[in-house]
Amino acid sequence: MSNRPLPRLDSVNRDFWTCGADSELRLQHCNDCQQFFHPPRPVCRHCLSENVGPKAVAGTGVVDTYTVNYQKWHPAIEVPFIIARIAIDGAPGVYLTSNVIGCEIDDVDIGDKVQVTFELQDDVYLPLFEKVS
Repeated sequence: MSNRPLPRLDSVNRDFWTCGADSELRLQHCNDCQQFFHPPRPVCRHCLSENVGPKAVAGTGVVDTYTVNYQKWHPAIEVPFIIARIAIDGAPGVYLTSNVIGCEIDDVDIGDKVQVTFELQDDVYLPLFEKVS
């Protein structure tokens, strides 16, 4: 998919949406309670510390749940496509809602292992996921 609607970058979310330039997935991490959280915010949702910043994670995960979208909500996005909630390895409690790409829609199931890949659009690196064996 190309020409997707893009997020508006700001000082809090910029690292998440541009970390693909370094081919790594970075999530917000609290340096006080050592918890990861998403979406990015300036204060830890666990302990309310402001001592937070981006930290790289493995970029792998598991399909927690998914749906197949058949409705054409945007003219630039081809249907059908998979919308999945990905449980991120090494970041307990963090789920990313994204797309699983590179396979047929019937090939995705709950529990499938996936790995991040990035799609560059303008100055945003969209984190998408592909199945791994």
